[in-house]
Amino acid sequence: MSNKHKIDEKLPSQETLLLDYAQRLDRHRAGRCAVHVHLSKLRAYNRRDQHIRIAANTFENLVGTYEGQIFILSNADLVFVGKGASFADIDGAVIKLRYLFSEDPLSQAENDSRDPFCTWYNIETQYPEFFALAQQMAATAERRGTGGPLTATQAQQQPSDPLTPDQLARIEQTLVRADLTNLMRRQSACALIDGAPPQTVFQELFVSIADLQKLIAPKISLLSNRWLFQHLTETLDKRMLALLPRHNDSTIQTRFSLNLNVATLLSPEFLAFDGELRATARGTVVIELQVFDVFADVGSFFFARDFVRERGYRLCLDGVSHIAAPTIDRERLGIDLVKIMWDPGMSDAASDRRNAEFRETIKRIGEARVILARCGSASAVEFGHSAGIAVFQGWHVDSLLNPGKKPGVVSLKPTAARA
Repeated sequence: MSNKHKIDEKLPSQETLLLDYAQRLDRHRAGRCAVHVHLSKLRAYNRRDQHIRIAANTFENLVGTYEGQIFILSNADLVFVGKGASFADIDGAVIKLRYLFSEDPLSQAENDSRDPFCTWYNIETQYPEFFALAQQMAATAERRGTGGPLTATQAQQQPSDPLTPDQLARIEQTLVRADLTNLMRRQSACALIDGAPPQTVFQELFVSIADLQKLIAPKISLLSNRWLFQHLTETLDKRMLALLPRHNDSTIQTRFSLNLNVATLLSPEFLAFDGELRATARGTVVIELQVFDVFADVGSFFFARDFVRERGYRLCLDGVSHIAAPTIDRERLGIDLVKIMWDPGMSDAASDRRNAEFRETIKRIGEARVILARCGSASAVEFGHSAGIAVFQGWHVDSLLNPGKKPGVVSLKPTAARA
């Protein structure tokens, strides 16, 4: 078979993988159970990509504990299969999802015959039913063309190999020697008040993962394994911390933010970075921590938080959805800022009651303590203003800072920044 034909072959979809897995379960039914969560029945504004990713992450602990498999289907449904877990064990994750989508009619619907939110399967006694589900999902995906054949160009551009520990080790060895300057980007968070020109509060500095992948691992999906990717980001954190003190761009000596892992804050590399940073600059530097990283090990977070705040840094909780925002107790967490991700569904689903609840959430967190990020349009800023938010980040903000230029994050290199 020629290489061209191999490239044109269909790449496996999640539905195909589920069907293959279900076939193999025929001889390994003992002790296994499954749940099919019908997220495809949620309202459109509740099943955007970020919501589905958050929902899938809810099962991560179960995957490791119960030899589990999680399938994220193309229609947004989730299927989890575990071995040795009771229905009660898995139901803990399902309860979290019900709470996450508590305002959606699906989670509130009542049906005496079956639960519209999810369907349970005891694989030992209901294997035929589960296998029929897998067959149905695969057939439906095939009709929709999900995971269908790619052109040669598409296949060559799309990373298809999953990240493995061996590949991660080789990538990290490459990063030790690589010059990451060309991969470093910055994007401003700005105060937008009463039609005045945007006032930069700080510039977020980060490594472009998309460009990194193209440069050192074009055929590997760096995001395919969350835990390996987490380890990779810790390596990137340390490389960035080593590069920044030697960078000659005077615009990033103060008033910038770094998106770091909790573990990085306890590393020798952070201590070295802290030692080279002027004491007067620390009070202007914001350290952004991802919400999942914080809650994965709250004890380590508290320890790291106390250390960096004592040194004078400010902390920002990043990656908060508008759905999760009401559950964030900023003062109890001991953080200074909360970054909420803009979602067009926030305005699509607008109602007087929901707007009032969101405004109340912002007021409780602190209007001056909230940043609305990923703002790609004026409507995002308008909605934020209506909720009392004054600081924004995203492509629309970039376009206000640089009128007439194509929006988007810019290189950290001073020459590129001026271009």
